[in-house]
Amino acid sequence: MGSGPAGAAAATALLARGRAVLMLDGGKELESAAETRRAALAATDPEGWGPEVRPGWMAPQFEGPAGQIRRYGSDFAMEAGYATFAELPGWMGLRASRAAGGLSNLWGAAVLPYRQADMAGWPVTEADFAPHYRAVAEFLPVAGRKDDLAALFPALPMAGRTPLPYPVQVQALLARLAAARDRLAARGLTVGAARQAVHAGCRLCGLCLHGCPYGLIWSARDQIARLRKNPAFRYRPGAIVTRFEENATGVTLHLEGGEVLATPRVFLGAGVLETARILLASAPGAAELTLRDSQHAFLPMLHRWRNAMRPDRGRFHTLPQVFLELDAPDVSPFLVHAQVYSWNEFYSRDLIQNYARKLPGSAPLFTALARRLMVAQIFLHSDHSHRIALTLAPDGRLRPRLEENPDTGRVVKAAASRTGRAMRHAGLVPLTFATRGGAPGSSFHVGASLPMASDPSGAQSDPLGRPSGLSRLHVVDASILPAIPATTITFPVMANAHRIASVAG
Repeated sequence: MGSGPAGAAAATALLARGRAVLMLDGGKELESAAETRRAALAATDPEGWGPEVRPGWMAPQFEGPAGQIRRYGSDFAMEAGYATFAELPGWMGLRASRAAGGLSNLWGAAVLPYRQADMAGWPVTEADFAPHYRAVAEFLPVAGRKDDLAALFPALPMAGRTPLPYPVQVQALLARLAAARDRLAARGLTVGAARQAVHAGCRLCGLCLHGCPYGLIWSARDQIARLRKNPAFRYRPGAIVTRFEENATGVTLHLEGGEVLATPRVFLGAGVLETARILLASAPGAAELTLRDSQHAFLPMLHRWRNAMRPDRGRFHTLPQVFLELDAPDVSPFLVHAQVYSWNEFYSRDLIQNYARKLPGSAPLFTALARRLMVAQIFLHSDHSHRIALTLAPDGRLRPRLEENPDTGRVVKAAASRTGRAMRHAGLVPLTFATRGGAPGSSFHVGASLPMASDPSGAQSDPLGRPSGLSRLHVVDASILPAIPATTITFPVMANAHRIASVAG
């Protein structure tokens, strides 16, 4: 169940074992008019675009409601909050997807394995994940290079890989970070170029955050399309599961519309919200499931150097450019992960909306200031983050409740301060006073509602993702992670799903 990254990885592993796979999915696709528009744009090189093309392509995202992420001018990949939640509190930043490919249609494409030290106490290890990282990387493209990050994350060798071209700001920043390597290390910081799930041939059109016209940012849709060429794979879009029942010989699935399916084994990877909905509706004893979040915050920084050319001109991409890994026990016993972004169109809009409106005539100044702005998106381990408890409302939607972590603000402040001070060595001026935290769930690095345990009980699952008391249903998405480390979530989730589907049943 589910065609997102976890479902795609699990199906790939099952097919490799010679199993027949039926994938049930919401299966929403980009509307035909939007697809026609995308294809027309992709038929032309960015140098041939008229001056109206870029603003027109970006407008739907800028004009969308708060919390709604759009690609290609469409809402196909993200469910509106009211569709998932019976009550939608203002603090809730997490959303579900019923699209083909799930939330990978929207992601920032950052790729890292988990560090073994951040998996301490788990019933699985980095070594258990390692062969599945490599298997996933056979169909998930990883752009990047071998650098100092290799010592922290050896599970995915980077030798022989090619990074995306670095925009002008990033070229300067990487050179300064390399020169300051020893001083950064003394502050507990390991630095490397970002790794992104992007196919070769990036056109550097700068539209990454609005939908790549050329389809080069990997989506699980890419792998599903490949799997559909396998005669042992069947894909059913529009098949929404409402609940299940397990017996000694298999699992019975109940679909919207009343259809009932019987199957010997189920791999549930519908995303943490849809998975919670199905489990709460299926297990009368499961009155509540609690999601663990990876709190994130944005640290703006201004660079002191003059760019060789304006960063908003020429060719560039707007995916994460640099990874910062802070290992500082006085801040956190876990890694603090940060992704640095160079110039994009959101910066000037944000500065004008938040500051220029208060100073008439200052918009040109803030527009120019935005061209020196770089932003570090900082992520914390779930032990320092809020939690989201979920119950099932009578109408079948979810009802969320926030469990606040009193430590979150302190750790965000400490992490931003330590990171900002270190970045001064690379010519950046941190604006720590302007650090802004994200709403709970808005990082989409969320899960651990059924954490894997060696001897599961209650709201736990075994190392094969089977919730306590079940033997033929395996949860394979982020719901079963024992915790949510600060580093990127999608790649480890895919590796874990591939691991489970490689051996289960």
